[in-house]
Amino acid sequence: MIWVKSAMLALTPFCLALGLVLPLVRFEKLYFFSEDPSLIGIVLSLWQNGSPGLAVLVGLVSIVFPVVKMIGLMAEALAPLDTGAAAALVRRIVPHLSKWSMMDVMLVAIVIFAAKTSGLASAFTQPGLWFYAISSVMAGLLNVLLRRTA
Repeated sequence: MIWVKSAMLALTPFCLALGLVLPLVRFEKLYFFSEDPSLIGIVLSLWQNGSPGLAVLVGLVSIVFPVVKMIGLMAEALAPLDTGAAAALVRRIVPHLSKWSMMDVMLVAIVIFAAKTSGLASAFTQPGLWFYAISSVMAGLLNVLLRRTA
């Protein structure tokens, strides 16, 4: 079981990094125009196009929360089993971050569904979405595995 946890501790941040930089979805309009935005590209585009509030919200929920959650999981996995204040704080914060980590995957799925049903564009999932989803699922499983052994 230690090998599974170790592999997940290494693969989860790797998958998250790929999910942030690889294209999430491909939108094709009129067979000539297509867009392949990554998650970081979407946040930057929102910021540059006059939606800083939305850019900050999407950046927090889809980039900052998962990264902080990864750091918390690493701290929980590598910290000795003690009842210190820092360990207790990490054990309280990580479950709350877990609740928000799959929100972005759901939002992208809704956007893809809306684009396909509206007829305005064809939308196809790209590897970034899959890596992001895999990272979220592995982080959730890792959280459960770490709680069992604590």
